[in-house]
Amino acid sequence: MLLLFGLLTVVLSFQMSISTFRAPGSGLFPLGLGLLLMLLAGCYLGGLYARRAAQPNPPATEAWAPRGGRLPAFLAAMAAATVLLAPLGFPLTAFLLMVALLKTLDMKGWIAILGLSLGTALASHLLFVQWLQIPLPKGWLGL
Repeated sequence: MLLLFGLLTVVLSFQMSISTFRAPGSGLFPLGLGLLLMLLAGCYLGGLYARRAAQPNPPATEAWAPRGGRLPAFLAAMAAATVLLAPLGFPLTAFLLMVALLKTLDMKGWIAILGLSLGTALASHLLFVQWLQIPLPKGWLGL
């Protein structure tokens, strides 16, 4: 699914202006994001293939048969983030979304989850708001 979503993002990004890295158009960021999604999905699938090749008879709970509740949980987290973006603002919504997605992926250890979520929210805030000066919703935090 991630590979197909990345491909769709790349194809749709070509309908917008790409321009150059010095003067990026509106399609440059989606193009880069789509290519990155495709790369990550390819690496993940390659790792699954290599692990499956090393283990000829994998158990039924292998990643080839993912847990049924992940997709609905991912979609619910994305829908909640969309609704909460304006009132909570971008940094807090990004933090909460990362916490929800990492828990959905069964990441263990709250310290790691909170640290990774906080680092992701901080890095994305610095990148988009501070460096690229993209006006994102501030919410009640005012960031």
